Amino acid sequence: MTLSTPGAATSAAEITAISALGFWLLVEDREYFVPFADYPAFRDGTVAQIYQFDHHTPDQVYWSELDIDIDLHALAEPERFPLSFQP
Repeated sequence: MTLSTPGAATSAAEITAISALGFWLLVEDREYFVPFADYPAFRDGTVAQIYQFDHHTPDQVYWSELDIDIDLHALAEPERFPLSFQP
């Protein structure tokens, strides 16, 4: 049995892997690495919290449980978006 038309993708964004150094975020057809060294708030998050995020706009990803918002341009070109954290 074959389908006449393939099904649509159910998710435009997903976490593909988590390591000790960070995690990989796949959005549409591009994969981004989110290093814990640059985004230390994720380090204290649980795996479930990292997997639970919203991708409502083309360029923004938001983790509501962690209150973290990342612009995908900052992941694609980190040299253009220097990070600074206030304790």
